[in-house]
Amino acid sequence: MELQTYPQMEKEEIHGKVRMAKSAFLGWKDDFEKRKGLIYDLVNYLRKNKIQLAEVVTKEMGKVLKESISEVEKCAWALEYYADHGGTFIHEEVLNTDARKSFIRFEPLGVVGSIMPWNFPYWQALRFAAPCVMAGNTIVMKPSSATIQCGLELEKAFKESGFPDGAFTAIVGSSEAANTLIDSDVNAVTFTGSTKIGALVGQRAASQLKKCVLELGGSDPFIVLDDANVEKAANGAVKGRFINCGQSCIASKRFFVSKKIANDFIEKFIHNTSRLSVGDPMVIENDMGPLVNKEALDTISSMVDDARSKGANILLGGERIDRDGYFYKPTLLSGVKPDMRIAGEETFGPVAPITVFEDEKEALRLANDSEFGLGASIWTENLNKAESMSRQIESGIVTVNNVVISDPRIPFGGIKQSGYGRELSRYGMLEFVNIKSVRFYDQLIHHHYVE
Repeated sequence: MELQTYPQMEKEEIHGKVRMAKSAFLGWKDDFEKRKGLIYDLVNYLRKNKIQLAEVVTKEMGKVLKESISEVEKCAWALEYYADHGGTFIHEEVLNTDARKSFIRFEPLGVVGSIMPWNFPYWQALRFAAPCVMAGNTIVMKPSSATIQCGLELEKAFKESGFPDGAFTAIVGSSEAANTLIDSDVNAVTFTGSTKIGALVGQRAASQLKKCVLELGGSDPFIVLDDANVEKAANGAVKGRFINCGQSCIASKRFFVSKKIANDFIEKFIHNTSRLSVGDPMVIENDMGPLVNKEALDTISSMVDDARSKGANILLGGERIDRDGYFYKPTLLSGVKPDMRIAGEETFGPVAPITVFEDEKEALRLANDSEFGLGASIWTENLNKAESMSRQIESGIVTVNNVVISDPRIPFGGIKQSGYGRELSRYGMLEFVNIKSVRFYDQLIHHHYVE
């Protein structure tokens, strides 16, 4: 069903948006209190209009309505967090050196060009935008072609909340528009999406010496040790795998369970998954809607078919749902082998591959045997053991006895093919500032003049 058509912006129109953002930056980069007040107004706008905003997400990309509502609420939380704490994060730091006075300033870079995906169209935009704007930058964002209206709704939200023209602007277009944005007079670039496209974005930005943050794919391990609370782990497995129909970079995607409790865990995992209600995403009671488009449906179906042909056991699901739309049954697989696509590629859909391990050493080897390094979760009642394992997991995030979630209070990002740079927390705010060192001397100090 076609919801809306949009004309693609020409290059000069995109450059005009960037110039407008430059003008807005010059007018407010030093007015922290003004930005703080506007952020609070934006929080109020999101909360007041959350149902309407959530319905746009659900209609555009198929997320169930209750998850879309939660997404808007989380955006409001993050914005409020930076309005409350942003001043502390970028407050000048006084240093004790041989100078009469030494301090560090945190100054905004200017205009940040943003290229965003479709799976969390509000959250992934505001996850970087909240600290970025609070620091004094302005933003020109290209939303995914699948969620253009969500991007325009965000632009409207900023404008309706009193932000100056150009503080947050959305552009409409394909990959050509993204390239134009990177090549324009932006001062930095942030991208969330696939590793393949992220590498191209990073190369293009680096060729122009523009700061870049890349939040890319993930294939997060979900490790269940033999002393775990199996019931809690099985509940977490459903939450971690099937949120947003499995279309999340930090969704649990590879399940490793100790041989000693494997049967019990798998039985509970199957039971809990079979209770998920799949259907019309606009129905508030439903737990899972369709995949975003036919390409996503075909991809996840072919990955399951590949695993089946190579000996995987289909414990639940394993096929499309016979109804209009891009629906796929919540699926659990066992007997997963390294040569299966589902063991190595990022599984962006409602499929959980399960592998049984003998001991913790094997669990760590399996968990780290991935090109990705975004998140990981460990389930055990022995917190000393969990802490030891967390130090050996190759990822940017480790969560014990819960699924991996983003939180404005903690840094978010990965290593390896999952990208570089951080969003959220103070670290996310510092990604797009100039960390300027300033020292005052009364007279020339004779140091060794070496760089």
